[in-house]
Amino acid sequence: MQTEFPQNIILFGDDHWFHLLPLTFTRPICELRVGILTIREKWEMHLQGHASFITQDYLSEKYPIHIESDNILINSTFLPDAQLVNFVKQLKKNEALLFGQELIAARLSENQFDELSHDDQALKNLKGIDISSQKDLQISRVTRPHHIFAINGTELERDFELLTAGRQSAPISDTNTVYGKYPIFIEEGATMECCIINTNSGPVYLGKKVLIMEGSMIRGGFAACEGAVVKMGAKIYGPTTLGPFSRLGGEVNNCVLQANSNKGHDGYLGNSVIGEWCNLGADTNTSNLKNNYLPVKTWSYVEETFVDTGLQFCGLIMGDHSKAGINTMFNTGTIVGVAANIFGDGFPRTFIPSFSWGGASGFTTHQLKKAIETAEIVMARRDQIMTEEDKKILEHIFLNTAASRN
Repeated sequence: MQTEFPQNIILFGDDHWFHLLPLTFTRPICELRVGILTIREKWEMHLQGHASFITQDYLSEKYPIHIESDNILINSTFLPDAQLVNFVKQLKKNEALLFGQELIAARLSENQFDELSHDDQALKNLKGIDISSQKDLQISRVTRPHHIFAINGTELERDFELLTAGRQSAPISDTNTVYGKYPIFIEEGATMECCIINTNSGPVYLGKKVLIMEGSMIRGGFAACEGAVVKMGAKIYGPTTLGPFSRLGGEVNNCVLQANSNKGHDGYLGNSVIGEWCNLGADTNTSNLKNNYLPVKTWSYVEETFVDTGLQFCGLIMGDHSKAGINTMFNTGTIVGVAANIFGDGFPRTFIPSFSWGGASGFTTHQLKKAIETAEIVMARRDQIMTEEDKKILEHIFLNTAASRN
């Protein structure tokens, strides 16, 4: 007799974790936000379970694994939709869901996990179910940083439906002008007055305690997660996501701010992904289109060279705790690592390693102690504490990225 579907979810990312640097320096893949929710939150809601992590050793103290007698293992580069979730829910014990040669999900006992920790080939003993030939199957994946903004529109719509199904929006103040074919949903405690909202291209979601200041102009899809703030007169083109407790101003097009980051002033940000605890100074501008209109190349941490993204539009990818001073200019397809501090006139290079300090005139090392001091101050402003686990993670990144700074 088939037992009840397990509620214990274990998310892994395999070697794709390396391809998603610098965003994954500080988190497992499943903690990346795309759409409204993180990948972990999506799977938890769809499977009505609780997730833990298989990740890099230096991240495992902050993101531990929890194993039970019956577990569902999920490849977190795959994003859930109703069709894929249905396949996963049909898995029996000792079965694996495949997309060609790639593992999507498996249902494993505690003993099988123990075997896996000693022998990577143990998965081959499972019965494989390949769904790659299924008609009309649309698989969404995140395996490169730029995928986050590229598929943000589709994921925003999926998450909007997931979060609002069967619920009623809080009322929209009649001081606002709202029009378009997609819905708008406002959580209790969100405030928006004297704004223009166009939902012809996608829905608009405002989370709890969100503040949209007067004069803001927003074209969906757009999501502002809990505690986020949109500054006065902002011009936002979707699909854009403002992560929890982030601030957004100026002109923005198709961007994702993960959480707790600020782009609070005038300046343009397009086709970009900004990590957590970042700050873009006033009048910081990002180019997202080359003057010759050719596809954009970005730095690959795996290939250790610049690789063609195939995209005509690609702006800035910035790792956690990095900062840009006022009037900073980022060229097309710039990659910034963790805890970098960029300032000065001119265009800095398009790959800025973690813990870099400087700009177009050159870089030195942003010392670990100083970087942690700054991070502690920044986090305290949001009533959060930098834990010893967080400090150990930054120390690991600092030591293991030293070669790239040379």
